[in-house]
Amino acid sequence: MSNNKITCVIVDDEPMALNLVESYVEKTPFLDLKQKCSSAIEAMEFIKNNPVDLLFLDIQMPDLTGLEFSKMLPKDTRVIFTTAFDHYALEGFKVEAIDYLLKPFDYAEFLAAANKAATWFELVKGKKQSVLSEEKEFLFVKSEYKQLRIKLADVLYFEGLKDYIKIWLKDNPKAVLTLMSLKSLEEELPETQFMRVHRSFIVSLKNIDIIERSQIIINDQRITVSEQYKPKFLEYINNNSLH
Repeated sequence: MSNNKITCVIVDDEPMALNLVESYVEKTPFLDLKQKCSSAIEAMEFIKNNPVDLLFLDIQMPDLTGLEFSKMLPKDTRVIFTTAFDHYALEGFKVEAIDYLLKPFDYAEFLAAANKAATWFELVKGKKQSVLSEEKEFLFVKSEYKQLRIKLADVLYFEGLKDYIKIWLKDNPKAVLTLMSLKSLEEELPETQFMRVHRSFIVSLKNIDIIERSQIIINDQRITVSEQYKPKFLEYINNNSLH
């Protein structure tokens, strides 16, 4: 999905059907039409270089039917069939379509199918984001000519010193020193677990012991929350406080 819009292609060998679906797509705010094609072969060529989210795909077409073409699509591309077949005839086909629009269909039917697609893509997007956040459990950092595996759950806070970062860990009185900028590290860290609170500090949110005025205490270390980062930090505190 680009800019939260579902990119799509219409494929139909009948010009009137092609134009009708195009008019429906253009009045649907969350759809972004990339191409209309009069054959599956033409669509195949386009998709090869221009991946899209969704196809509105006619079934009965010469040379290559919509059903045959749908089995060749990339796994992330979904299909809504636009067809003169009735639903009973389609039950015999094992194709994972989001929906079937039975010709002739009106805009209300089209919109219902498009909304199903929108729901599907939102669910997939949500799953991908949760998988990404779950996967980020450790970082590899270079320290004294070695690559150290740092478990994020063990990190108390990161302290920036010019071109270096000190990584302070649980049960380890000595910090790990690595050549890296705090800004580039910040981009690597999961936002749900870490927050920058000062020009020189990124803290582990779950390892905060005490918040006292504008200071965070982690493992007896006092870290000041600077004015620049205070609004975001206060928002986090408000969202996670018992009222």
